[in-house]
Amino acid sequence: MRWGVLCFALCLLGVAQSGRKMPKLSDRKLCADEECSHPISIAVALADYVPPDCRFIPVRRGQTIYVFSKLKGRGRLFWSGSVQDDYYGEQAARLGYFPSSIVQEEHYLMPGKVELKTDAWDFACQ
Repeated sequence: MRWGVLCFALCLLGVAQSGRKMPKLSDRKLCADEECSHPISIAVALADYVPPDCRFIPVRRGQTIYVFSKLKGRGRLFWSGSVQDDYYGEQAARLGYFPSSIVQEEHYLMPGKVELKTDAWDFACQ
């Protein structure tokens, strides 16, 4: 299970510490609502993605991803979402960032027209 090994290695390096604040990727984001609690769309991963740090989520080709926000400005290449499939088993799915270039939106659920400021907690490790 290579994801487990990667997570273990990151934890040893101190990268995946809970609540650790990381640099902001962007100052603004687009969401479907004021709390970013409703998904904008459902996307399918076109490629695997190995996250560089704890702000991001691992993605495997073919996985379904619920997109909750899209960063604007300098971070516009990244979206926030949750991977949905049996990979997590009993664990709750984790929210994190991934490159928008590795997914294709399949279903649009709600318009992502609510522009909000990001804060440090948007980029804190869970």
